[in-house]
Amino acid sequence: MPAPILATKLYIPPPRLKVVLRPRLVVRLIEGLAAGRKLTLISASAGFGKTTLVSEWIAGCGRPVAWLSLDEEDNDPTRFLMYFIAALQTIAANIGAEALNVLQSPQPPSTESILTALLNEITTAPDHFIFVLDDYHTIDSKPVDDALTFLLEHQPSQMHLVIATREDPHLPLARLRVRGQLTELRAADLRFTPAEAAEFLNQGMGLNLTAEDIAALDKRTEGWIAGL
Repeated sequence: MPAPILATKLYIPPPRLKVVLRPRLVVRLIEGLAAGRKLTLISASAGFGKTTLVSEWIAGCGRPVAWLSLDEEDNDPTRFLMYFIAALQTIAANIGAEALNVLQSPQPPSTESILTALLNEITTAPDHFIFVLDDYHTIDSKPVDDALTFLLEHQPSQMHLVIATREDPHLPLARLRVRGQLTELRAADLRFTPAEAAEFLNQGMGLNLTAEDIAALDKRTEGWIAGL
């Protein structure tokens, strides 16, 4: 009997109150989506606001969104695929039903065969959608990386994949970059500008710092949100 799905792993984090809106970054995410790129990668260490940024973006993107928050137990490829399908089914209940049945059979076929069935089902989706894999840095599994690589290489046009992670995943990023299929945001992009730091400190945190104080803090933390 398969383990039950933990529904909270599929919840989309709501946009935070008093968050500093970051239109300069949202514009880049929108551009990548409009260009039909396969993957958006948001890669930076903890405290740079990766999940907050994605939540802000998808709240106004106008597309259905499937969300999966990953953890160490998802290094098991069967569990990963079951949760991947469960996340898809939050936006279209029938997507992945055939692949899930095969996955749960006593002697399931190869992962590639299961993914092929899943990809064929995704091609029938009536709407374009976004799939977010949050905390991908918890994955240290070649079978999972290989499964996601296969999915990216054959990804239907209806689907746009977003990965938020503290370190780069073992995926064919260079190949996607050369093909113009990758949007990237990294620590240098996610750092607060002086204006964003001022809004965060004075409006978000209710402080009343001078421009000189803010400039000193921004310089000391190099725009690192958690440091501020």
